[in-house]
Amino acid sequence: MKKVVKTFRRDEAGAVTVDWVVLTALGIALCVATFNAMSDGATGLAGNTESFMGSQR
Repeated sequence: MKKVVKTFRRDEAGAVTVDWVVLTALGIALCVATFNAMSDGATGLAGNTESFMGSQR
């Protein structure tokens, strides 16, 4: 049983997968945060453009 535990502790085959999962999750979180920060400004700009274009008739 001790041999199995020692082998398990030394085995790092899945460590790269965990790293990639964490990095991917951070990348997605960054994209979501950027989208949320920019969406308010884009919505405001679209509203202002609509008002301006509507007043040009």
